[in-house]
Amino acid sequence: MFAKTIKSSTVTGATVPGVPFPGRWVGGASLVLGPLLLLTGVLLRARYDFFFPAQLAAYQRDPVLMTVSYSAFSAGCVLLWPGVVTLAARIGVRCPETALWGGTLAVLGLSARAFHAGVDHSAFQLVRSLGVRSATDAVGEAYGAFHIFSMFNAAILGGWVLLAIGAYRSGVLGPLRALALASMSALPLGVLKGTTPMSVVAVAGLCVALVPLGLAVLREGAAPRPAAAAGRILLVAVAAVVMLLVGLAG
Repeated sequence: MFAKTIKSSTVTGATVPGVPFPGRWVGGASLVLGPLLLLTGVLLRARYDFFFPAQLAAYQRDPVLMTVSYSAFSAGCVLLWPGVVTLAARIGVRCPETALWGGTLAVLGLSARAFHAGVDHSAFQLVRSLGVRSATDAVGEAYGAFHIFSMFNAAILGGWVLLAIGAYRSGVLGPLRALALASMSALPLGVLKGTTPMSVVAVAGLCVALVPLGLAVLREGAAPRPAAAAGRILLVAVAAVVMLLVGLAG
């Protein structure tokens, strides 16, 4: 699938000009920003216990910190999918089947984490409206209830392993960075999860694997003219402000 869309490539040099979507700028920025946002979110809540009662109590004690932490993590999950598509396209030059399944499972896993982020947000609002004790009781009663995204839990784990195998076999990543990418499968999944040492290792491994690749993608081709670059940055900033205002308006 991916290989058919690619006309020419130098995989280890991170040059795949035949892939129009998500493109150099979106794909490269995603590979850089997504892992860094995930790492920021994980580190900010590292001081608090892992399980959900402590996470809810932490929100009551320090709502700004916990909001920033969970927001950074969820934004990282959402922003990372174009980077996964970019990585899968490069893997697909030599390992199309691994790229197809690894990329698909990883994107599904990121979608499941975005769903978990919505549940996290709702639980924190219960703390604000009902108090931490009632919120903890409510979450405890509903914890583990089936939802459609439960079927993607295996995708959360398996997608990164397949991408790591494909990245190594195709030459996109060396053995150490491929292993670092595979460590992302060890990041705890589910609702209201705090930080463990393995969380830090997993997300730090993701940064080691993907951030250098993202920088290489951004350096591909000719640099844009300053006026064009400024215009695109302004357009993105205006679009972001408009989307924020629409979101605040409900």
